Amino acid sequence: MATLYLLGTGTPTPTPSQFGTSYVLQLDQDHLMFDCGPAATHKLVKAGLFPTQIDFLFFTHHHFDHNADYPCFLLCRWDQSTGKENRLHVWGPEPTRLITERLIGSQGAFAFDWKARVECPVSQSVHVNRGGTLPRPEPSLDVDDVGPGKVTEHGDWSVTAAEAHHTEPWLRSLAYRVDCPGGSIVFAGDTEPCESLDNLMHGSDVLVVNCWDHQQTMEENGEAPGQTGTLDAAKMAQQAGVKTLVLTHTGPSLCAPGSRERAIDDIGRLYDGKIIFGQELMRLTLW
Repeated sequence: MATLYLLGTGTPTPTPSQFGTSYVLQLDQDHLMFDCGPAATHKLVKAGLFPTQIDFLFFTHHHFDHNADYPCFLLCRWDQSTGKENRLHVWGPEPTRLITERLIGSQGAFAFDWKARVECPVSQSVHVNRGGTLPRPEPSLDVDDVGPGKVTEHGDWSVTAAEAHHTEPWLRSLAYRVDCPGGSIVFAGDTEPCESLDNLMHGSDVLVVNCWDHQQTMEENGEAPGQTGTLDAAKMAQQAGVKTLVLTHTGPSLCAPGSRERAIDDIGRLYDGKIIFGQELMRLTLW
């Protein structure tokens, strides 16, 4: 069974209902997180999951609305660990490894925190009372900078990446496709339509895509390059033949009453599959 949790469906603009981007795909007992935007760790718990359940984390790119909660997630997962959990593995475009080292490496921004928790007797007691043993281990994980191609394979599922076009050359961006026995899902990330993404999406079942605003508005105000609007999302999904289109990373104006309904109507004229306008903490059974 595959379940998709939409933890964050927003943008860099905080609103009362959404902020930043993060998703979790549950494949039986495995939990794959894609991006780790603002408050993702808290939203994860609100969704009924827990940081120590996440063994695989994939970054599409390193804008803050996609990675701002990364230090919180890393520290929380490590702090709550008793040593019985699986090792965390993180993938993302360069500079994922550098960011990780600068956060929780021996000279990282949060080294003062975890070193105190390793050495302080009270923190050691908390660790033991949770089921851990001493000496308390330092944070440790596997981190890989990756590019297009096969990223990883685990059990009966695999993840493949393709280049996305967002804010290059300043930031590299990737889209990911997860294939498993029940179907396939593509996390497009923030991108404009491009051939590499078309190839990745072809024949997939579910597309999770950035949908910033109405296409006409984006064309008129100069915000169309590097992003996906309503009509681009519809055309991409229709061309790829996906069965379900999940709209996320939706801007405040698109989420306004009436605007959302218009967006769904416009997309429905070009795309004949199932349309889901994503909302934070939405849980979707995919297959």
